[in-house]
Amino acid sequence: MDNARRSERSRNAALEAAIAIIARDGPGRLTLDAIARESGLSKGGVMHQFRTKEAVLKALLERQMAHFEEFSTAFMAKVGASSANPNLATQLATIREAATSPNSAALALVAAMVENPSLMALPRERETERMAAIREEATDPDLAMLRWAGAMGLLLSSLFGMSPLSKDEHKRLFSRLVDDAQWTRLEQPAAKRPAKSAVAPAKAASPRKRA
Repeated sequence: MDNARRSERSRNAALEAAIAIIARDGPGRLTLDAIARESGLSKGGVMHQFRTKEAVLKALLERQMAHFEEFSTAFMAKVGASSANPNLATQLATIREAATSPNSAALALVAAMVENPSLMALPRERETERMAAIREEATDPDLAMLRWAGAMGLLLSSLFGMSPLSKDEHKRLFSRLVDDAQWTRLEQPAAKRPAKSAVAPAKAASPRKRA
């Protein structure tokens, strides 16, 4: 095995170990020493790839975001021509995938948020772009946002251990969120603002003073 492949293999082992630690013990237990023990690499081997814990989190976040970008792109290619709201459908499916995938990208997001909130700038920027695309295509942008927020709530409440729902209940609720047919009749097209008149309204005449 050449040096480049060996280095890539060590890097992947370190990142897989980091995800396993976060999933099992929480982000507070993520250290370079813990990654070395979990991965079977020496600490020097880990530090050759990542000098700091923050570097691990950044690389982990970027890798997991890339993974789900690939998922989103493939899903969009399938539903783009058949769905009335392809951007919303894609985001709901991606969130559901993150919620049901073991050691998912969402864990990396949680770890980054806890350890260094500044790392969230990139995913926040991408999410802003997605929200704009969802609003643009939606007949009822508010309802589309509610469906997205519902999916995110299911994901985050599960990750933080706050959800009392069973796996079957999560699955059933996600199925309803992604089913356009259950939401179409609730759509209320956004009301258009009345156009401003080019002529300013005349002021009411003030009463004449008596002499």
